Amino acid sequence: MSKADIGLIGLGVMGANLALNIAEKGYTVAVNNRSVAKIEDFMVAARQQGLDGRTLPEADLTAFVRSLRTPRSIIIMVKAGKPVDDMIAQLLPLLDKGDAIIECGNSLSSDTQRRFDALRPEGIGYLGVGVSGGAEGARHGPSIMVGGSKEEWHNAEPVLKAIAADFEGESCCAWLGEGGAGHFVKTIHNGIEYGDMQMIAEIYGVMRDGLGMDAAASAAVFKRWNAGPLNSYLIEITGLVLEATDGETGRPLVELILDKAGQKGTGVWSAIAAQELGVPATAIEGAVAARAISARKDERIAAERIYGKPGRGSIAVTIDDLEKALLAGKIVSYTQGFSVIARAAEQNGWGLHLATIARIWRAGCIIRSRFLDQMATAFASDASTNLLMVPDFVQVMKDCHPALRRVVAAGAMGELPLICLSSALSYFDGSRQAQGTANLIQGQRDFFGAHGFEIEGRGSDLHGRWPAIIDAAAE
Repeated sequence: MSKADIGLIGLGVMGANLALNIAEKGYTVAVNNRSVAKIEDFMVAARQQGLDGRTLPEADLTAFVRSLRTPRSIIIMVKAGKPVDDMIAQLLPLLDKGDAIIECGNSLSSDTQRRFDALRPEGIGYLGVGVSGGAEGARHGPSIMVGGSKEEWHNAEPVLKAIAADFEGESCCAWLGEGGAGHFVKTIHNGIEYGDMQMIAEIYGVMRDGLGMDAAASAAVFKRWNAGPLNSYLIEITGLVLEATDGETGRPLVELILDKAGQKGTGVWSAIAAQELGVPATAIEGAVAARAISARKDERIAAERIYGKPGRGSIAVTIDDLEKALLAGKIVSYTQGFSVIARAAEQNGWGLHLATIARIWRAGCIIRSRFLDQMATAFASDASTNLLMVPDFVQVMKDCHPALRRVVAAGAMGELPLICLSSALSYFDGSRQAQGTANLIQGQRDFFGAHGFEIEGRGSDLHGRWPAIIDAAAE
């Protein structure tokens, strides 16, 4: 019996779709799952799509490993955390030097680095691979962010590049660096995604509660925006979500969906990483906070009874203002995300190329958008580029930030929560203020903790002669 080109363990929705994608691209994939029923269900789907000839079901793990050509490449699609470590422990005795485990879930990059370091002395490659695009992307072409062992990456490269999304003839798959590089980039991708979604939701809130627009009218606006500068996957699906109706009541489905947003951890990881690296990522932090607020439904209901319902009157902004505000906010969000990636690359010695990351995000992934091509071009000419300083984006921000300012101000006066949009505006204003206010903070820190400060031309670690504060109660 001929050997499979690659193996895949874990036939949940994402795993099954990836396996079908591999088979469709002409490669033979061996599949394994803890539940035999899942393997049987997968084979039914494979037969229905005419792909069963390139799928080898193996319920026994040893037989599964032996069914692969060497050096072996095995994709694992199991829940992050301990299940990944348990799967590695089961596989390790069955593998030979030069084989590779390819973990395609959303793992914490530090866990990926730990596994990479542990397996290297064993001669087993470990690839931590970020896969973005949801179930549909997994089936027809996701964005793939590869980190880990470079030599073993080359063994799996033909398959992974073949199944990835394509942007104008270029595969949206790339090896980004060793260790946890791939999973870190995927984590920040998800953080940007959080900010993007929250800003869109805030604009929808202004339409609904500030302009009195119904879901159908809002859908029409988002559909129109998707034909312009805001063209992106998330804007596209927003229009589709808003126009969907409930089969039972005929009402807009979005009005029936409970306003409690879930999260699986990558947004939080992004915010923590940004804080640990000392990089401001206020859009990500705001989006995480907004989801946490949304989860506190009972508390929000009680608070509305006490303080009254936030204003539902008309506010003085236009649809054009909303479009420009959203565009400005999104540029700030991407700027922050790429800044976090750049700092992490510097600290970990990953050698990440921001232009490459922007390129593989142009198709397949959730945050794909028109301006990622411009960002890729900007990073290709200057790897250290701050997007807010790139001429093309400077012009956009000059044109759009007054609208962002009007929307945030109107939202504040109209009692509409705009956590991400307002944080994006504050970041933009703070980033272009040559003389900030941290001088006062440094004075305060020296007053109570003798932390020192710097005066230009005089040096650093200086201290002030502060007056003593006498506690009258102690006298």
